[in-house]
Amino acid sequence: MLRVLHVDSGRVYRGGQNQVRLLTRELAAEPDVEQRLVTRRGSELARRVAAAGVPVHEVPWTMGLDPRAWWRLLLHAKAFQPAIIHAHDGHALGIAAWAGTWLKHHAAAPRLIATRRVVFAVRRASPLFRADYIVAISEAVKAALVAAGVPPAEIGVVRSGIDPDEVRAAAAVPFDLRTRLGLPRGTPIAVNVAALEPAKDQATLVRAAQTGRPLRPDLHWVIAGTGDERRRLTAQIGALGLVDRVHLLDQVAQADALIQESDVLVMPSRAEGLGSVVLHALALGKPVVATQAGGLPEIVPAEWLVPVGDADALARKVMQALAHPSPFPLPPQFTARAMARGVVAVYRSLV
Repeated sequence: MLRVLHVDSGRVYRGGQNQVRLLTRELAAEPDVEQRLVTRRGSELARRVAAAGVPVHEVPWTMGLDPRAWWRLLLHAKAFQPAIIHAHDGHALGIAAWAGTWLKHHAAAPRLIATRRVVFAVRRASPLFRADYIVAISEAVKAALVAAGVPPAEIGVVRSGIDPDEVRAAAAVPFDLRTRLGLPRGTPIAVNVAALEPAKDQATLVRAAQTGRPLRPDLHWVIAGTGDERRRLTAQIGALGLVDRVHLLDQVAQADALIQESDVLVMPSRAEGLGSVVLHALALGKPVVATQAGGLPEIVPAEWLVPVGDADALARKVMQALAHPSPFPLPPQFTARAMARGVVAVYRSLV
């Protein structure tokens, strides 16, 4: 029996946490895998993973490197005796590496695996260098790790995946986007679903809305997410006179329904590990316009990519997508089942 102890801080529930849920759900179907998840007490991740029938240990975890979480992880590892500890975010890796210094003296010390989801530069003191193996969600993430000095042999690419049937079922829930915004039926809408942070670069999307207004006066742009950039984006929208054209929503629980009711998904990111929301759009048959950032070119065909930060090119490409929508299919390697197979292969190669 292959025992795996997953660790995720559970601070938020976004694309990365949904990947943990899907992975644990798929691994539950593996007859020779026994797994547990250690995560923040009361988190949305804990609730959703437990609802899928996977054992969850909820621990006190209110700061990144919370010593209480570390101590509970250590206790659970000693009791469960996993062959693998799989850390799914930076804070989880920090306490897992810390616990590893105590567990490495055991005869059957677990191997430490880290999943890396971003293309940001890696600090030399990063606990990534203490992992036995790193799962990168895209070739772009792997390239960033290699550039930081991680040996290529210690990195494997296992792309994020989704459950297309689950996405389509979630999208079938009526959202009434145009009614909420007070817009007539049939009004074209370009949507961005992402955290409001510099790397997602919604500021370029707002400038694209300004460029595109005379080209498609009826087009509305929707940004759904929360984050530190909200105040700056609100000010930018007001300064450019786009209050009636660019709509800032909060994080939307029914994100798939929101995408379903839009006409095109727009990803103006400056840095993107992969962009799992793009996979959701493809499962729903929606056109996608994105930048040439990080792992996005590994999903989106070149004809629908624009240079990073180029608002004019972004606007023109969105107009093209609206005039001639050409959705492309979800590649088979981006399913939850394929992701789980890849991760299990990594586990077995290390044990």
